[in-house]
Amino acid sequence: MNDTFEDRLLAALKAEMVAREARTRVPAVRRFARPRFLAGAATAAAAAAVAVPLVIGQQTPAYALTKNPDGSINLKINEFRDPDQVERDLAKMGVHADITYLPLGKRCADGRAPFVAGDRTSFTKKELESKDPAVQAHIRRVSEKLASSKAIRPKNGITIDPEFIKPGQIVLIEVNENPVEPDPGHPGVAWQFSGRLTEGPVKPCRVVDDPSAFEVGDATPPPGS
Repeated sequence: MNDTFEDRLLAALKAEMVAREARTRVPAVRRFARPRFLAGAATAAAAAAVAVPLVIGQQTPAYALTKNPDGSINLKINEFRDPDQVERDLAKMGVHADITYLPLGKRCADGRAPFVAGDRTSFTKKELESKDPAVQAHIRRVSEKLASSKAIRPKNGITIDPEFIKPGQIVLIEVNENPVEPDPGHPGVAWQFSGRLTEGPVKPCRVVDDPSAFEVGDATPPPGS
């Protein structure tokens, strides 16, 4: 496969939409709002997913945080440990975050925290399942403008931009271990992450199975990652 990041984003969005249609139950009085909420939720969850090389070594710090001249922050994860310390260091940089590391084949169950209004869209299930290149391109353009997509990007690891984080909002990031084919240039394993904004409260991660984690595809990171 030779999928681009945008292709993986769209595939993840569609899969999330179908999964949420099967899992979610909404009272009849709110049924009119369901398609809009689900589409927005799916887009936000998929908007920041990318496979990134993870090099494990005793001499390498577990993570690195770098503040850029434009005010954005790069988070590079080298080992799956000390997520609480990552949260504390981000707090010192003005970002309230909830970081979770998950082993291969696991994910956090849905419903941990509400989605922000800026992540809602009006996509229908038919649009999300469409094979029309024009429809897919439209979905990608809209996805790039969502609040979470602006605040959390797959660039140089994970890029967090405080400019797009409103007061009281929390950066919710779940990092999942992913399998990749052996690569002498990038030893170790790969990880992918999902990132979105929420105004909380954030419930603890209830770990559940994620069979889709074994469907690797192309683990090549996008330019700049």
